[in-house]
Amino acid sequence: MTPIRSCARGTAALAACASLLCAHAALPTVPAPAAEAAPAVGSSGLLQAGLGMVLVLGLIFLCAWLVRRFGLPRFGGSSLLKVVGSTMVGQRERVVVVEVGETWLVLGVTASQVNALHSLPAQVLPAAPAAAVGGSTKAVDLFAQKLRESLGIQAKPGA
Repeated sequence: MTPIRSCARGTAALAACASLLCAHAALPTVPAPAAEAAPAVGSSGLLQAGLGMVLVLGLIFLCAWLVRRFGLPRFGGSSLLKVVGSTMVGQRERVVVVEVGETWLVLGVTASQVNALHSLPAQVLPAAPAAAVGGSTKAVDLFAQKLRESLGIQAKPGA
């Protein structure tokens, strides 16, 4: 045998071995796990998702109510200008009392303009007692009396 023929035989044998190795490598040696079916969404999953959504919406409405009820603190507010009070007099009209320095300005505010209605010197606002916030003192005393009567508590003499 000539060296060229043996080389050709060796090359052919090598090519055959390589093709067998490639074919063997392409075949899976470990069986692949079967694809699992997606779990079906049951009524308990839907109930849990629905309750979660209701809880989140409830928290959003609670936060909105708290902001409207108590207002947001004004950060970086100017000490030169302060809103003393305001009241609605129409659907889009309001009267606002603004304190500027030592002067109160009574302003008429509409959707399109602001008019100065009156100017007066700043006054000290009377501090409302803690019990009378949201109602008159007389109404609070009447409620306290009715509560004492319903609980069977005797009123203190001199009170």
